[in-house]
Amino acid sequence: MNFMTRRQLYGVIAVMCAAAMGYALYAQYVLELEPCPLCIFQRIGVIAVGSLALLAAIFNPQRLAAKLWSLLIAVAAVAGGSVSAWQVYLQHLPPEQVPACGPGLDFMLETLPMTQVLEKVFKGSGECAQIDWTFLGQSMPFWVGAFLLLTLLLALYNGWRQAR
Repeated sequence: MNFMTRRQLYGVIAVMCAAAMGYALYAQYVLELEPCPLCIFQRIGVIAVGSLALLAAIFNPQRLAAKLWSLLIAVAAVAGGSVSAWQVYLQHLPPEQVPACGPGLDFMLETLPMTQVLEKVFKGSGECAQIDWTFLGQSMPFWVGAFLLLTLLLALYNGWRQAR
């Protein structure tokens, strides 16, 4: 990757996130795979990583600033990846241990305080444990987590490498 400037690699991360979100929307609207609350939070993580990478590409930070931008991107990737890991955990629970299905995210946002919404969402529900799509034997949350791990590694590499 030393053939790219820092700006270019931040741009690549941003484009990767835009492509991932494009596929998420394709899966939702064309494949008719309705996202669960945890899926929505994973999307927020991907959008945060992509937005921060785009801003870093625009501002083209150097030295210490590049490290700080990379850490910001890494924090967003860890947050989204943690949600992915939790959902993969829920998907592998025995059926009798899966939490009961709850109300939809829209309803919870309209009727509950944000602290209760976050508490309910991160506990997960039956719909979050359901596997509707796989690729190479792995569910979408697994692949989102792998994607966010890749963006985390690229961002950290980009912040700490010698600038070209």
